[in-house]
Amino acid sequence: MSEPSVFTRIRTGDIPGEIISETENVFAIRDIAPQAPVHLLVIPKTERYRNVGELAAADPGLLGEMIAMAGSLAAEHADGDYRLVFNTGANAGQTVFHVHAHVLAGGLEEKELRA
Repeated sequence: MSEPSVFTRIRTGDIPGEIISETENVFAIRDIAPQAPVHLLVIPKTERYRNVGELAAADPGLLGEMIAMAGSLAAEHADGDYRLVFNTGANAGQTVFHVHAHVLAGGLEEKELRA
């Protein structure tokens, strides 16, 4: 059996971290290396899925819960506008292979928004 992911260890209190939102299946924390004024992570409590493709194929309802929480967090912590990013694979920047969504908001230049 593999070791719990860093996200599971934060959720269980083995590693310090502030859980800013939580439901029965999903929780959210602040990113430790923020790339925007608001940079939050939305994470399913299960480690069953390594990436968003696996999650979408096996449990679209859980993916929907993640997206709903992302929207709620953006409404609470920003103006409601946000980017939702899932990195899939090491070459795409994924470093923790426990599916998670990056919720990014604020501080974007107008030209970045058109990209």
